[in-house]
Amino acid sequence: MLYTTHLETYDFASYYLESKKSMEAKANTIEQFKLHEKDTGSADVQIALLTQRINHLTEHLQGNKKDHSSRRGLLMMVGQRRRLLDYLHETDISRYQAITKKLKLRH
Repeated sequence: MLYTTHLETYDFASYYLESKKSMEAKANTIEQFKLHEKDTGSADVQIALLTQRINHLTEHLQGNKKDHSSRRGLLMMVGQRRRLLDYLHETDISRYQAITKKLKLRH
């Protein structure tokens, strides 16, 4: 008896292109929101990256309604973004207002 694997039908080229696009999108997001030249981890950048991932996962969940593990991950990301936004609101209100306006988030 022969077993077929999912790897035979898997399109590695499209996966590679998709991951390359997501890496470029991440680099562009960091470039837009960084505070100084070597900044990759400020609250602004983290909020922007989380927003990008949240939007992508929201699209995925619209087509895959029974994907509960991804839904849990989405809720955890939303909570993390909320905590970062609260921190930014407490420390620097002008940066908070700028990032919520730029990302079109409710506040």
